[in-house]
Parts: sequence; structure tokens; C-alpha cells
Amino acid sequence: MRCNPTRRTFLKGTAATAALAAAGTCSVAAWQAERAEAAGAKTQGASLCNGCSSKCGLVATTLDGRLWTVEGMEEHPYSKGTLCGRGHGTAQWAYSDGRLTQPMKRVEDGSFAPISWDDAFAEIGAKVQEILAEAGPEALAIVQDPRPSGKYYSKRFMNALGSANVYTHAAACNLSKESGIQEATGASNYSVDFPNTKMVVFIGRSYGDGIRPSSVKSLAGATDKGARVVIVDPRLNNTGIFATDWVPIKPGTDIALLLGIANVLVTNDLYDHEFIEQFTVGFPEFAAQVAEYTPAWAEGICDVPADTIVELAEALAAAAPACAIEPSWRAAFGCAYQNSFETARAVCAVNALLGCWGQKGGALITSSPKAGDVDPVKFPKVPEPAVKRVGDAEFPLALSGTGTNLAVLNGCNDGTVQGVFFYNSNAVQGYAQPAKWREALAKAKLVVTIDVQMSETALVSDYVLPECTVLERMELPEFIGGKKHYVALRTPVIDRVHPETKSCDEIFVGLAEACGVGQYFPFTVEELADAQLATVGTSLDAVREAGIVELADPGFEFGTPTFKTPTEKFQFTSAKVAEAGLNPVIGYVPRLVEPAAGEFSLIGGKQGIHSHTMTLNLEALNAISREYQLERLWMAASDAAELGIADGDTVELSSSEASGRVAVKVTERLKPGVLFLPTHYGSTSPYLTRAQGFGLNMMDFIPLHLEPAVGSTMSQEVAVTVRKVED
Repeated sequence: MRCNPTRRTFLKGTAATAALAAAGTCSVAAWQAERAEAAGAKTQGASLCNGCSSKCGLVATTLDGRLWTVEGMEEHPYSKGTLCGRGHGTAQWAYSDGRLTQPMKRVEDGSFAPISWDDAFAEIGAKVQEILAEAGPEALAIVQDPRPSGKYYSKRFMNALGSANVYTHAAACNLSKESGIQEATGASNYSVDFPNTKMVVFIGRSYGDGIRPSSVKSLAGATDKGARVVIVDPRLNNTGIFATDWVPIKPGTDIALLLGIANVLVTNDLYDHEFIEQFTVGFPEFAAQVAEYTPAWAEGICDVPADTIVELAEALAAAAPACAIEPSWRAAFGCAYQNSFETARAVCAVNALLGCWGQKGGALITSSPKAGDVDPVKFPKVPEPAVKRVGDAEFPLALSGTGTNLAVLNGCNDGTVQGVFFYNSNAVQGYAQPAKWREALAKAKLVVTIDVQMSETALVSDYVLPECTVLERMELPEFIGGKKHYVALRTPVIDRVHPETKSCDEIFVGLAEACGVGQYFPFTVEELADAQLATVGTSLDAVREAGIVELADPGFEFGTPTFKTPTEKFQFTSAKVAEAGLNPVIGYVPRLVEPAAGEFSLIGGKQGIHSHTMTLNLEALNAISREYQLERLWMAASDAAELGIADGDTVELSSSEASGRVAVKVTERLKPGVLFLPTHYGSTSPYLTRAQGFGLNMMDFIPLHLEPAVGSTMSQEVAVTVRKVED
């Protein structure tokens, strides 16, 4: 479907609103100036946002020590002078009435009571020692959502205890995507060279909903230069403002579309022979297999017309090598289906056929800086754990740096995991079937959550330790890769509002000392940061002052990259995939759950003001959600008409796992047979008073599946029914 975007009209409306505000006698600008003049000392400080995993650079302004404004840092490659809505909203955490302000302990009746830090550390340490004595270090695990200090201290803490069980949130985010890209290319991700691209295809991803300001600016720039932007998505998402085409596809079948495109490129001899012959392995096997995946075959699976598939393939070939299939993120194949890992490999295969790897306008694999070795006396190395991470044998294709956090759930159920720590992670609400997480964690001897608010995971914990908010703490350096290399720093820009909260490093050092491994933490976060920065040619003082520092030129040049695979080439076939019991040749894998007659596919996704489950309780962001009814379930207009459902009606959504009621948004921006539910809602924590009971939590409705050999949550493998709730 061709689209005629009205971005100019949209921007015109936005500009008009701003102009009215600026012209009025009570304008925002005048109010700010008046308030600033009346206030006392005004200071500015650079730091990093925590509204999502991008960690964009920000500049905070304070008046008399209290936060006044935040804005995007001009020099940071992700913000480029702009901060998104969630970045502004999460700045409220420091003063939020929903914060954790002191350590909490579960008491006999299941409620929580305050406990001192000393007592909390001592009791946790004693329970850890008990688990170590009875079951060994392999019975301890941590799940963390990577942040600069968190990813360092959490791993060091667990490894010091002798456990390799360190996991990220990736199994519920982008594990399949990154694992698949890694297997094909040797790198876990890549980017599109938007300044030079002629055509880019998005598979499910929406820069307009999962906002990194620089991504939106890059896409806008490409559109202004005439690039063709194709959105393949059951929903016309908010990137549609930049799109030339919307291809509404049946959920979970993107792999069929990609293989149909590959079929056209191969059988019509439209692929890059030089690249294929010099830089790939397994092409003959792939070509023989892809001969079966005709556009007509693909149409029967993905419900995209064969003519459209042929036209897209021919257009990509004409634009090559200045084109690419964008790598996506969580979206369609980050962790969503039984075929998500293979879909990621298929994305890479199409890019290989186009010869766009490393080319201007194509798919770029760039390098990232990292800290070098530091003084082993001041920063002693932790011994390598003797026992491998739980889940690695069962899920050998999972990216090594993340692991499969659902191995923790399985481990709690079978008793191999008895003590679990969560840092900045709300696994119970957002990772997979919440009821299964609650049941599993109830079997553990120790559950500890470190967070800024009383999340659903905190509710099933024995101890809840309050971290100070992002604007109140310093963290280790954040290294940023790409065509250029940078290092940035999260630094405190306001004093701690609640003195009984601690920073990540303080919490893990306290835990380490209580658990008997404090000898591995004889340094402060400032000392470690300075030592790490010295290895890349700068210093703590320099980065603290500037907020971000550009590092030595990595020497990026366009051209075919070095593929860091076992074969040192792009891999159409993989021995590792074969060893995992799967087809070594990139090929077709169906989705697991097919909706029957009367059932719908249910898909989820982000909204630009929220980050999964962690932001809904913030006053401003919650107010926006309520004012615009953002919690509603999207339904295609034709489906609504057939069921007698009108916009705003309340419906009951049901799956094999759950049932719940929510209002409906009837729209033409959704493929018939599909329902869309935003993934930020349905909180059950009574401590999150604004969020509790508002909307539905999509994860309640999803059966607990694990993608074979990878271990992702298969977070959209479900069929649901919907009915109108009569008054």
C-alpha cells in the first residue's frame, strides 16, 4: 500500500502550537524567565538519561539545587540536542511520590516493613552463605537490565560468589534478533547508513514509537533526500509519518516475505555476484533451498501479494548497494515468535544478496570502544566461575553476553536456582507469563530486588533495596560506538532527595561485604571510572566536565567489513546452528500458534512516552496516557464493524491464560485479524497508585514458551478472542 505522508502538515501544526505559546502573555518562555529570575542559584550539569536503554546525553538545569529543566545534549550522538518525551518524564523520578525511600523486608503476613541497610545486608548475606553451603554458587543468579554500573557490578558480584548465572532482560527484548545477526555476520547488531541510503525496509520497528532522537532525525533526513521508506508491520505505526509504503503483513510471517524477496533476487539473477562469491559461505545450499520460496508461496503465508514482493525485491536490487533491511529491535522478531532467530538470519541474508554490507547507504557493522586493562592490584580480577551458566547447554544459540533469563524461572521450579537478585528488572510483569514467574520465585529461598519503585517483581521479593534515581547518582563510563567513538558519563546533577537510598555501586559493595567477597571491591566508583577512562586516553575530570568526550578516530571506512564468524565470511549456513539441532541453512520456520476461525493474532509494542512497565506511575506520563486513552486495544475497523464494536466500547480480551476488559480504539491503521495492545499497562502493584489497574498487561495473555535453542519468550505466540461487553 502506497502512503502519502503528511509530515509537513504535522510539523506545521506542532510549530503553530509552539508559536501560540511563545506569543501569549503567559507563555512558557515568559514563565520560565520570571521563575528563574525569582529563584536563586542556577547551575547546569551534564548526565545521561535512563528513560530507556539508549542512555542519551542530557543537560540538567537546577534552581536552588532543585531540578528545573532537562534538555538533550548537543554533542551526544543519540540525543543531538533533543530529549524525547520519556526522557523528560523520567526526570520526575527524583521527586516522585511513588519512589522507594528505604530498604524493605517481607514480613510473615506477606506485607513489607522498613529495615535498616545494615540489617538488610546482614540478613541477605547470611541467606547467601546458607545457599552456598547447601547448593553451591550455581544456585545463585542475577537478572539485570544493563546500565553502565549495573552491568559491571552485578557480574563482578555474582562471579565473586562463584556463580556464572548473570542474565539480562534480553530474552524478553532482542535476544533472538541479536543472536541471529551474530550467527550470520559475527556482530550482534548493525546500523543503516541513512545519509546515503536510497531505500530502507523496516520490519516491525518504529523509530516514532521507540524514540532515540538521532534515529528520528536520521530517518527524516533520508526522507527529505528522497529515500524510499517501507514499513512492514501489521500496524501502521508512528514511523508512518516518514514512510512511502506500508506493507500490512500477517504477524509472525515476516520470514516468508524475506525469503520470497530472496527468491526473486536469486532466481532473477539480481544479486551481487562479487560479494556472494568472495565474502560468503553456504550460498549454493541457500540458493537451492530458496528456490522453493516463491513469491506465490510467500503470499500464501504472509498475506502480502506476490506482485508486491516482486516489486520490493526489484526496487531493492535497483537501489543496491545503497539500501538495506533495517535490523529492528524487539518489535517483530526480537523475541516474539518461534521463528524470530531465523527471521534475523533471513534479514541478514537479503542484505547479503544486495551486497550492501559496509556500503554507502547500506548496512554498516561499526566498532565500539571499551575500557582496557586496569591495575590488577587496585582492581583485583575475579576468578572465573567453575560451573557454566544455567541454561547455556539447553539454549546454545543465545547470545553469550546476555543469556536466557527464563533459565532462572526454570531453575527456581526445579530447585537448581535458590537465590535470585534482580537489578533494574521487572521480570514478573514484563518478561513472560507473570503467574509463572510468581509461582517460580515463591519456591526460591531468597529473592532480592534493587529498584527505584515497588515493582511487581519487588512484591514477590524477600528484600527490596532502594536505588537513588538517575539524576542523583554517578555511574561508570558509557562507551559509544559507530563511525566515531565516544565515552559519556552519568553524574549526579541534584543531591539525593531521600538519604536512605543508595547508588548501584554502594549497594553491590554492601552486598559483597555482607556475603564475604568484599575483597573484590576495594575501590570507589570514581577510582574505577578514572582508571577505565585513562585506558582510552581521557580522565574522569575531563568527561565529568564535558559530559561526553570524543575518543581516537576508529578509522571507519566504507567497504565490505571483516565478518567475525568462525569462517570469517558471511554465513548462509552455520555449523553451530546445525549442532543445536536446527537447519544450518537459512530457511523457513513457521510461527507456533495459528489463530483459528473467530480468533485474532495479538501483537504489542511501545509508545513514545513509555519504556515497558517502568514509567507508567510517573505523574506526567501517566496523565498523558489517561488523557489520550493510550491504554486502549487497537482493532481494525472492518473487524469492529463485523462484531458490532464502536470506538471507545469496552471489550473483553481472552486467551488460554487470561481474560481482561479494556476500551477499544477502532482504526484503519491495523490489518484485519490482528489486535494491538501497548505493552506498558496493567500494573498490579498497589504501591504504584497511578498505574495500578490501568489497562491490560499483554504478558498475562501469552502462554509461556521458549524459542528452541535460543530461549526467548516468544512474546507474541498467542491467539485471542474478543467480545463486546454489554452495559
